[in-house]
Amino acid sequence: MNIIIRSTLNTLQKSQYLLNNLDDAILSNASVPPYNSSIGSHLRHILDFYDCVLNMKDANVDLTARKRDTKIETCCDSAKAYLLSLMDNLANLDGNLDKSVSVIDDLGLGKVEMPYTLAALLAQANSHTIHHYAIINYILERLDVVIDDNDFGYNPTTPRKAAY
Repeated sequence: MNIIIRSTLNTLQKSQYLLNNLDDAILSNASVPPYNSSIGSHLRHILDFYDCVLNMKDANVDLTARKRDTKIETCCDSAKAYLLSLMDNLANLDGNLDKSVSVIDDLGLGKVEMPYTLAALLAQANSHTIHHYAIINYILERLDVVIDDNDFGYNPTTPRKAAY
């Protein structure tokens, strides 16, 4: 299996661990300012990104055409099912990750189409996931929820303070 796929699955396993340690009330709690977003809304957003990639049509990926199923944001079992389906599809992704794909996204000034490789898009999805894990970590902290994963929300290249 390609290292990009393995890395992506390794990152997504943290979503599985998180969902196994939350309940629906914590998943959907949107009381933390300033954005009042929930852990579930961030997980749904992450998973929708992968869904767009895995459901590309003719080497075209539209990142603005997300499912946005709110049940994923509020129900741990629904989120787990969606996650496991995506992870299975990623694990079975075959083909050349160097193939060219056309990606549509809205960067703030309207939709734009950009050339990528599938490998670059999956690497972006992985970094995007870790970024949202950091936000989720802030929400967890404000809700006084502790998960036992010291790397959750940290990019592998983030410098760490030395323990003294």
